[in-house]
Amino acid sequence: MVLIPSYNPGPKVYETVLLARAQWTPVWVVVDGSTDGSAEALQAMAAQDDGLKVWVLPRNVGKGAAVLYGLDTASKQGFTHALTMDSDGQHPAHLIADFMAASAAQPGAMVLGVPVFAADAPRLRVNGRKVSNGWANLETLWAGIGDSLFGFRVYPIEPLRQVMAGQRWMRRFDFDPEAVVRMCWRGVRPVNLPATVRYFRADEGGVSHFNYLRDNLLLTWMHSRLFLGFLLRLPVLLAKRVLGRG
Repeated sequence: MVLIPSYNPGPKVYETVLLARAQWTPVWVVVDGSTDGSAEALQAMAAQDDGLKVWVLPRNVGKGAAVLYGLDTASKQGFTHALTMDSDGQHPAHLIADFMAASAAQPGAMVLGVPVFAADAPRLRVNGRKVSNGWANLETLWAGIGDSLFGFRVYPIEPLRQVMAGQRWMRRFDFDPEAVVRMCWRGVRPVNLPATVRYFRADEGGVSHFNYLRDNLLLTWMHSRLFLGFLLRLPVLLAKRVLGRG
């Protein structure tokens, strides 16, 4: 199943959902306390489409928490894997089937999108992610994470639910990078596939909730926690690497 967390996404969300539905069934949208009227419009779309379900959370709890709500619900309904993607149109819906096929071929792995940026992508965002990627690879002893921040990816549901149940972090913007590091620690192997990404300008309907200071402070705190966890796990990680299991 395709899982789309959504918070005040702007008009691109409707196109995103339609493109996802053209590629896959079912598609679930978890509306994370949006106040822009998108919840009602998405529910109206779902009323006309049996392959689309919309869950509305009463307040904003963060991307990771919204994904976890979807994962918990999906698990109860028997789903084993979920492809997550953003609601703002940046992620390549046309690649959903390819990523699902890669996941079906290696169901124990997580399939990670590695962004292919257009020439007009914001350089601050493109270059800034290299820092997080460097830390994520160090924290996993270079287990093969192609990109730690890109949220277009397929997860095996149960390992991710167990990882999130084990600690209280990963509930907001820190979800994507912390998820891949902790999943690697758990032994879930990353499989990397290229994926185009597009940043839309405001006049094109683009909406961004990224706050440079707040979110980079959150990432700094996250990597501080993860590095401490890495040091504590280092003997085990080294042993797995020597034995060819990690």
